[in-house]
This record gives sequence, C-alpha cells and structure tokens, in this order.
Amino acid sequence: MKPKHRLPTHPGEILSEEFLLPLGITQVELARHIGVPVQRINELVRGKRGVSPESAWLLAQAFDTSPEFWINIQTAFDLAANKPARRVGKLEKAS
Repeated sequence: MKPKHRLPTHPGEILSEEFLLPLGITQVELARHIGVPVQRINELVRGKRGVSPESAWLLAQAFDTSPEFWINIQTAFDLAANKPARRVGKLEKAS
C-alpha cells in the first residue's frame, strides 16, 4: 500500500541507501565505473537531479537491475511531486 501523505522515496536515496552503502561503494567509484561525472551521481543522491533514461540503463547494468526499476521509481516520485492542486472534470463528447 502506498503512503498517502508523503512523497515516494527519491531514486537517489534508494541508490544511496540500498545500493551504495551496503556494497561499500562511493559516489566517486560509481561515477568512474559507469563513466559519468561525479557531480551527476552526487546530484542524484542529494535529490537535485532525477534519473534519466540513460542513467537508468547505466545503473541497471552496474547493479544488475532493470532500467524500468529506476525509471519507475523516478516516475512515481515525479507524479506525486507534481500533482496539480486543482481538479479537472471529465471531458464529455460534444453533441
């Protein structure tokens, strides 16, 4: 069941807490391994950047997950963070 009163966890926090820390891998080591700037990984971990499709593929290969795993986490976060305050009624067929 999804929590109703909080944002889903940012993928950067999942990257840090579920992958980097348990494996004892630093952000620098991950960046070097997947061939991206350290700043890119650091911004992702700090929640200042999202997972792009390219990053999803690179992380999936590095951690033996799927790119969909990373994109789905990012999508859930983005949808919750950007939910509009107003509601729009259903469009009806013109007569």
